Amino acid sequence: MSAVWAFKKSLARILFAFVRKSVPLAYAQDGLISLHSHAFMKDAGFERAYARGVAAIGGRDLYEWHWRIHVGLWAASIARHLPGDFVECGVNKGFLSSAIMQHLDWNSLDRDFYLLDTFSGLDERFVSSSERDRGVLDKNARQLRDGFYVAGVESVRENFAQWPRAKIIQGSVPDTLPEVKSERIAYLHLDMNCAPPEVAALKAFWGRLVPGAPILLDDYAYIGFDSQRLAMDEFARDHGVAICSLPTGQGLLIKPPGLRG
Repeated sequence: MSAVWAFKKSLARILFAFVRKSVPLAYAQDGLISLHSHAFMKDAGFERAYARGVAAIGGRDLYEWHWRIHVGLWAASIARHLPGDFVECGVNKGFLSSAIMQHLDWNSLDRDFYLLDTFSGLDERFVSSSERDRGVLDKNARQLRDGFYVAGVESVRENFAQWPRAKIIQGSVPDTLPEVKSERIAYLHLDMNCAPPEVAALKAFWGRLVPGAPILLDDYAYIGFDSQRLAMDEFARDHGVAICSLPTGQGLLIKPPGLRG
């Protein structure tokens, strides 16, 4: 599995490099090739936010997540005009959340940003059987070993130290969900790489999400993450809402006005 994964990643890098060289105006990275405008990458505010995200992972951009971060910053900018706190489940080193806090000048806002993670990879208690069959735990071990997943919370605390109202909660979801005390939530980001904890978090917070709140699902449309997509689709059907599948691999859900529970 590791050799196949490495081959696919290498093939993708070659393809993206070829496209960028052949069509300089194209966007080609992070699983997405597009000929549409990505002028946002040259916006000064975006550049500062993205650079702060890169600083959170050690100062070297290994991921090229520009369009994905653009989507996250847009969602956070919408949420800024809504009452309530921000919540992220699945923080890792804090790329997106750091970029958001930089972009929104977090210390000027009167709200908390809850950041929930094991800070040590997946908790196998909450990995579904279908995800186990797909090799999620093997991938988890590899990403811990390779340093993609953070293996401790101290470096994360140091990264967020400039923002006193960043509430870092270490532990597994759903066990840690009661530690989020907010009665109103304006923004929710789910990126835990397996379905059961993501569904548990969305169910727990749904009633507290304010009308218009964006819910960003990092892995919803990613190839190989069908368990998460199917689980989220079931939640959406049960609640009479729809998830927008994005070419970045993300999914976007907006809490409709007037919707109960």
